[in-house]
Amino acid sequence: MFELVQHGFHCSEILVSMGLEAQGKANPDLIRAVSALAGGIGFSGEVCGSLTGGACLLGLYAGKGTAEEPDNPALKFMINELVEWFTAKYGAEYGGIRCRDITEDNPSIPPTRCPRIVGGVYQKVKSLLQENGIDWQRGKEAIPTDLECGAQEQLRGCAGR
Repeated sequence: MFELVQHGFHCSEILVSMGLEAQGKANPDLIRAVSALAGGIGFSGEVCGSLTGGACLLGLYAGKGTAEEPDNPALKFMINELVEWFTAKYGAEYGGIRCRDITEDNPSIPPTRCPRIVGGVYQKVKSLLQENGIDWQRGKEAIPTDLECGAQEQLRGCAGR
């Protein structure tokens, strides 16, 4: 993470880069796309780039990328859990989930707060994927596609298999 910061990457870009790296992949186009989320969506100070980047990271692992791929109903639940967790943890601590709430619009604050938040989101995303039976290193290829689990487990991606 430190190396990515040193190269000028921001929260959303760092999270997606680390997820790609875990899969042994690189995708500069994807990193460029999520750069729009940096600084609270285009440096507007709105929703924290760690939260939106974390949602994108979940999508990288469980989202639909082609017409042939099935939807993974667990994605919606994982994103909702991420938002609820982030709001309870960082929103409560910093008075909101916007970048400007977390950084107080003070350029000296991000270096002290943001790395901890990025690391926390990264760990939470890994945990959510694991809980839903998605292999962190294999990504999309590891999503269960059979229907051998109960209705609730189907919605959650056949977790615990």
